[in-house]
Amino acid sequence: MKVVDTSSGAFSIRDEGQGPAVLLLHGWPETAHSWRHQFAPLVAAGFRVVAPNQRGYDGSFAPDAIEAYSIFHLVGDAIAILDALKIEKAVAVGHDWGAPVAWTSALMRPDRIAAVVGMSVPYASRGPKPPLEAMREAGAGNHYMLHFQEPGRTEAELERNVSRTMRRILYSVSGSLPDGATWRPFVPEGGGFLDTTFEPDALPQWLSDEDLDIYIAAFERSGFRRPLNWYRNIDRNWELSAALAGLRIRQPSLFVIGARDPLLATMGPAVEALPRILPDLRGRHVIERAGHWVQQEAPEAVNRLLLEFLGGLPGHRG
Repeated sequence: MKVVDTSSGAFSIRDEGQGPAVLLLHGWPETAHSWRHQFAPLVAAGFRVVAPNQRGYDGSFAPDAIEAYSIFHLVGDAIAILDALKIEKAVAVGHDWGAPVAWTSALMRPDRIAAVVGMSVPYASRGPKPPLEAMREAGAGNHYMLHFQEPGRTEAELERNVSRTMRRILYSVSGSLPDGATWRPFVPEGGGFLDTTFEPDALPQWLSDEDLDIYIAAFERSGFRRPLNWYRNIDRNWELSAALAGLRIRQPSLFVIGARDPLLATMGPAVEALPRILPDLRGRHVIERAGHWVQQEAPEAVNRLLLEFLGGLPGHRG
């Protein structure tokens, strides 16, 4: 990792290879380490691969204000990183929260984002009302995203024992849960977010002790408050994005999700709608046995799909 100064701020990034650029954007609670399996295959295929720790994460620009984590700030960071690295165009690949950053970057800056890949979170057109408001009206007041809205509460819980936090979160939404066990996104009355999770008897095969230690060290250094601020801008993002309503992502696109990702239960309709709202969708793939951390749990399948997609883009054959 190296630190790069940009017009947004300083970002800790991993930058390897030469050739057409691929920008990898992680989710929550992850870091650039979540892309560890993608670097070698993409670099070997002739691509320049860039993965930042995003705003608020370990070693990167981390302002205090909640309002500083809107989707417009996050898209601005992605473009500022490309500027600082003198990259004219890149393919944006995002997982989890990184997927909305990638989708919105493609929507707002087609001059800089040549194509886009979303993992685990599909692109969705702007809805008729703020998302959190819609959740409350639907009676989902104990949804974890609503639980996250109170500053200080969840970060105190997660930071109490970062090792336990990371172990339980990474395991609980993975495809490694035993048959019949399902993570549910609802916080019990009087409980905390970790009460929705499971304690593993042992780490799943896709997550080594070393990988877990890297995540633990990162969040022990940076904490969870600023990454949680991304969630605290969900309704603000809706309010600010009115001018984007009706725009379409016309660049080549790809979507990947794990068959055992618990988000698939609620996001299934959005996944089904992708061919109707993405004019140049070149694939919509559900990877068997993988859960939410699809690029970590099924790296060979994800890398094959990425290389096939990149190889079909003009000027991106590596």
